[in-house]
Amino acid sequence: MSTTITAALIIIGNEILSGRTHDKNIPHIATKLNEAGVQLREVRVIPDVADTIVHTVNEMRAAYDYIFTTGGIGPTHDDITSENIARAFGVSLHRHPEAERILRAHYTADQINEARLKMADVPVGASLIANPVSAAPGFIMGNVHVMAGVPRIMQAMLDNVLPTLVGGASVLSVSVTTNLPEGTIADGLTALAQRYAQTDIGSYPTFKQGELSTTLVIRSPDAALNDSVANELRALIASLGGQVIPTPSV
Repeated sequence: MSTTITAALIIIGNEILSGRTHDKNIPHIATKLNEAGVQLREVRVIPDVADTIVHTVNEMRAAYDYIFTTGGIGPTHDDITSENIARAFGVSLHRHPEAERILRAHYTADQINEARLKMADVPVGASLIANPVSAAPGFIMGNVHVMAGVPRIMQAMLDNVLPTLVGGASVLSVSVTTNLPEGTIADGLTALAQRYAQTDIGSYPTFKQGELSTTLVIRSPDAALNDSVANELRALIASLGGQVIPTPSV
């Protein structure tokens, strides 16, 4: 089986924590990374606080193969991600000549100003992530990939990052939905999860149009194993007098 390659996402921004802005990047990043053979294992949302950014980046870059950050690389005073990524790595921030060239080419002479040029400031030693949407690049420092928070821009940056990643095993999943409530199936599900500890089995109840159902999702990199566990789940449901509701794989 392929090696497991892990990643974490750090979402940086007071606007996320206040509820003013709803993050829309997690599902896209998780899906694209899994397709590339990189498993997103943790997501943290942190404020625009310098020491918090430094501490979180250093902690997480030591724990995972890849780190991705979103937010805080714009032109305003509260965009402090770049300078604190530099602090986390113990290097200086400098104006990257190619990033400056890109910005000067993008903006007219009357539009370019020091605030916009701030977006060319990256840690010494960082390489750029192209931004075909709004020009201002992200950057890569070590295993940390620093991207914009605006979803359209982040997605364009991620598209340029994905080919550079070394992937491992992708996580595959199969779902089984039943009309039984969680409480009825819980004991048997626990025993099954203990026997197949190499899989992740999740239970997700729903209540729609007056009907209760429970969807059980089996996840692992092994498709044959997933199918075997799904068959045992179907047998468990039948033994409890329940029905399996046909659903597509997820």
